[in-house]
Amino acid sequence: MKNRIKFIAALLFICWAANSCEAISGCKVCQDVTYENGLEVFSSPETEFCGDELIAKETAPDVTVGNQVIKVKCR
Repeated sequence: MKNRIKFIAALLFICWAANSCEAISGCKVCQDVTYENGLEVFSSPETEFCGDELIAKETAPDVTVGNQVIKVKCR
């Protein structure tokens, strides 16, 4: 019975540790979204960005070409 409790406790700790590392790494899923006259006309596939790449992606300015605007959306 004691071994079962130790095993469950170890398993819970491992699950907690795996999730906490994900939060520390600061990763998000981002995509480029194209708007034309205020309406979404295209969105790129979502890609995961972490660390410096994420900062660069989130701080990238919107690109305007004619009446189209490309923005970055991260979640």
